Amino acid sequence: MSTVLDVRSLRKHFPIRSGLLSRVSGQVKAVDDVSFSIERGETLSLVGESGCGKTTTSRCILRAIAPTSGEILFQGEDVAKLDRKALRPLRRQMQMIFQDPFSSLNPRMTISEIIGEPLLVNGMTDTTERNARVAELLELVQLPGAYLNRFPHAFSGGQRQRIGIARALALNPSLIVADEPVSALDVSVQAQIVNLMIELQDRLGLACLFVAHDLSVVKHVSHRVAVMYVGRIVEIAPTRTLFATPGHPYTEALLSAVPVPDPRRRASRIVLEGDVADPSNPPSGCHFHPRCRYATEQCRVETPPLVEIAPGHAVRCLRAEEITLKGVGAG
Repeated sequence: MSTVLDVRSLRKHFPIRSGLLSRVSGQVKAVDDVSFSIERGETLSLVGESGCGKTTTSRCILRAIAPTSGEILFQGEDVAKLDRKALRPLRRQMQMIFQDPFSSLNPRMTISEIIGEPLLVNGMTDTTERNARVAELLELVQLPGAYLNRFPHAFSGGQRQRIGIARALALNPSLIVADEPVSALDVSVQAQIVNLMIELQDRLGLACLFVAHDLSVVKHVSHRVAVMYVGRIVEIAPTRTLFATPGHPYTEALLSAVPVPDPRRRASRIVLEGDVADPSNPPSGCHFHPRCRYATEQCRVETPPLVEIAPGHAVRCLRAEEITLKGVGAG
């Protein structure tokens, strides 16, 4: 396997401006020292509460916004340092599937125009050739070619998301960033879209960054999982390992919230107290310590590094080995 994406010490800080002259009075540390890699044919899921920095991380990787610092190595080139002209050829290899299939498709364009637009922009000017490629992409996402001249309003949410996936695959990318691609869909349709994405990944050898809240979906679709809290990755591990033996108390709490159809296990729910830390003024030491039931005085003053506690399993916690030994997980 070859590494498609290698993110190193990525940071994205947004300035806080105040006063009559709009002077910078602080920084929102939306992404703060994030590192991970994704191999060809692998799905890495990024999970965490709203506002933890998942979407900002994905937008930095695609250079929709410029990172403050760090390296984003895509197929060996640092995307973070490229100008617009140098970045354009790489953009063809990095595509996004959006969260809302209703607002991500232009209602005034036909399906042929929507899926064919990236082909046209990248030089496929022959209409017959372009329509043939669009029909091929529709077949790939299991939609009839007869839908070419219909408008988005004629389709259901699941069908629209299939169209969005077809558009993302139009230029044969190496990396797909899926920003909560099933959260806006009915539960009955979510499994169909997730299974389609898994099938396409196996068939095309895609690397995928999957941003999500739903841990049951994450467990099904991922090879590895990275857990974010207030701009930092607090745990990263193979999916089976993370669900069986979480090493960070935040991961432990997230997994305990997953519904389990066994009444004997419902009492093990861990309810976190307090609110998510403010990224513009995070707590000292470990950002999670005000909500952590294992916190000690050391946690309040010492910032834990991301340390590997087992092969492929890294945790940002001073008491990670103790928590892991408990063997608490969602199964």
